[in-house]
Amino acid sequence: MPSDVHDVTRHAGTERPFSSPMCAHFEPGFYACACCDTMLFDATQKFDSGTGWPSFTQPLEPNAVAYFSDGSLSSVRIEITCSTCDAHLGHIFPDGPAPSKLRYCVNALSLKRIA
Repeated sequence: MPSDVHDVTRHAGTERPFSSPMCAHFEPGFYACACCDTMLFDATQKFDSGTGWPSFTQPLEPNAVAYFSDGSLSSVRIEITCSTCDAHLGHIFPDGPAPSKLRYCVNALSLKRIA
């Protein structure tokens, strides 16, 4: 596993915003965990959030990701991880589009695109 993927997935690192071409990639397909290949997101739920990280309105299956309170910054956020291998994926925010109004903000390094 490349060191940048390891840093993000195993040490809750964050890649620089707009550092991945995955942000602008909207073709049909699926996104799996970079560590264990568990299917996590469907490209039909992907949207351009303008944040610099791939964003989704929901996971492929409700139990595909796990949720944890993250108080590492000055405010409490909700961390999302792969429910199979605990890889850090990113965070979820309540500012997404309808109908879910959720934004799963995911590090591209934690994902593999599956056509």
